[in-house]
Amino acid sequence: MHSLSRRHWLAGWASGLGAWALLFLAVPAQADGVDLLAQFVKQARSGRADFTQVVTSPSRAGQTPRSKTSSGSFEFQRPGKFRFDYRKPFVQTLVADGQTLWMHDVDLNQVTARKQQQVLGATPVALLTAGTDLQSLKADFQFSPEPARDGLEWVRATPLAADGQIRAVMVGLRATPLGPELAVLDVQDSLGQRSVLTFSAFQLNPALPASQFVFKAPAGADILRP
Repeated sequence: MHSLSRRHWLAGWASGLGAWALLFLAVPAQADGVDLLAQFVKQARSGRADFTQVVTSPSRAGQTPRSKTSSGSFEFQRPGKFRFDYRKPFVQTLVADGQTLWMHDVDLNQVTARKQQQVLGATPVALLTAGTDLQSLKADFQFSPEPARDGLEWVRATPLAADGQIRAVMVGLRATPLGPELAVLDVQDSLGQRSVLTFSAFQLNPALPASQFVFKAPAGADILRP
């Protein structure tokens, strides 16, 4: 797959990519999705999870929408550090070190580096890893509860910037006796592409080594700085 198409396909990572579940936290009675998301943002200082991502392109006249599935692992540490390791269908690595977002295409041995602040903005990854509380995220998002379905409480996060790449993010959380658990991120972008991430094997506040969020380009890799 051409490197440009790979990067376009991985736009759904912002899809961004993802963090997780508020295990071991008391859930208030009648808590809606906004309440549960507020708990997650406040309490989850770091996290680790496996993910499956399905990216569906918008349908065209006479054609069936096409979907692509990928999977891997995700780690984050607030504020603003995260790592996506895609394992299937091909190996890709995304690392945000707080200043720079690095994308490594292993097959092509090509690295793309962008300023993190300019790239992330009002994206799902920023939503889940940048803020220290829900109030701090209201500078970029409007939050509203959605009706419960599929055994989950939902909250819609709508970017305030009208010209951004993301149209809306639906966050699905599961209320459990031990605490709310982040289950789904459903992202719709401005081009009509939909990316749905589901999470499993989540670990809340693990001790993550600083090296997980340091990227070193492999020897001989082409480094692009668009």
